[in-house]
Amino acid sequence: MAKTDDFSKMMKDMMGSFPIDMSAMQESFKTQASLAEKMSKVAIEAAEKSTEISSKWTKETLTKVSEITTVKEEPTDYTKAMTDFASSQAEMAAENMAAFAEVAKKVQMETVELMLAAGKDMGEDMTAAAKKATDEMTKAAKKATAK
Repeated sequence: MAKTDDFSKMMKDMMGSFPIDMSAMQESFKTQASLAEKMSKVAIEAAEKSTEISSKWTKETLTKVSEITTVKEEPTDYTKAMTDFASSQAEMAAENMAAFAEVAKKVQMETVELMLAAGKDMGEDMTAAAKKATDEMTKAAKKATAK
């Protein structure tokens, strides 16, 4: 009977010759998870602020609508009420759009800051991982040639 090679043992021996330290990979995953957490926080805060702006705008609009729906003494009072309503809506729209723009500007600034910091952190993680892998491969090669 022919002897068959045990490929599992061969793979295990080969992988043992080139040890891999997963700590560098773990640091990279931690950096990415931290970035995701910070980005989520920025998005949630922006959504909360946008919701507050929308809610306030809606309440103010409903208050103005109730003012124009009340019974007026003179027909011209209805025209004035509609004109006042349209004017207040234009003013509220400008104010609220500016508030939304501020939220967007803040999100943009925070995102850029996070991405720059994450790029630096990931670069450092990759450099550390590459250096560690190179050192380990060098040690393994020296050990293999010493045998």
